[in-house]
Amino acid sequence: MNDSPPPSRAAVKFEDVSKAFADRHVLDHVSFEVEEGTAFCLLGRSGTGKSVSLKLMIGLLKPDQGRIFIRDSDITRLRSHELPDIRKSMGFLFQNSALFDSLSVGENVAFPLRRHSKKSESEIQTVVSNKLGQVGLEKDAGKMPSDLSGGMRKRASLARALALDPSILLVDEPSSGLDPITSREIDELLLGLKSGHGTTLVIVTHNIPSARRIGDRLAVLDKGQIVSQGTAAELDRSNHPLVREFMKSEAGG
Repeated sequence: MNDSPPPSRAAVKFEDVSKAFADRHVLDHVSFEVEEGTAFCLLGRSGTGKSVSLKLMIGLLKPDQGRIFIRDSDITRLRSHELPDIRKSMGFLFQNSALFDSLSVGENVAFPLRRHSKKSESEIQTVVSNKLGQVGLEKDAGKMPSDLSGGMRKRASLARALALDPSILLVDEPSSGLDPITSREIDELLLGLKSGHGTTLVIVTHNIPSARRIGDRLAVLDKGQIVSQGTAAELDRSNHPLVREFMKSEAGG
């Protein structure tokens, strides 16, 4: 009798992915998998293709070579009108929060529901209230983005990203511009999504303490290639100079 567990299902998978802009090769034959319900942190210097990887995952860019799977769907072979259904299962937390400045916090969270769901207005308001409560902004629905601190803007953006209950959340520099205490609070929210809801997290970050707290697996990009990937403990033992430099860092942001 075989008691071994069934093979894990990849929520996101890159197979030999390359992407260039003009003569600049941003990604060069990159491969990795993100298991369902885990957190994967992508590390590296600025301009090494981390944010480009997130845009490829959600279909905002197409690779020049290779395949990208969101679960069983090869999104590199989908036509533009087929991508929205895939995107509905994914949330995107932008580095700069990217809230609509002309809409209140509540209206920002309601926006994807009005655009991509058939919920009634009362149902939408219930979801908005629940999502803002989830991130600790239940009393701030009527505020405008300009009235919020950096940490509150990040929380509001997270609430909007969660409006459609995505099973995969893509996060671009969650601690950027935040103080260490607020950064840790955002980390705790993300960890709660993983442990409490089984959300798969793909996180681009420069913040090594944050990556250690959140990431089940980490990968380091350099010159368009993944030079090391594994658990934080495995990367700590790496002999690669850049990996060692990153993993010794205690600076946030």
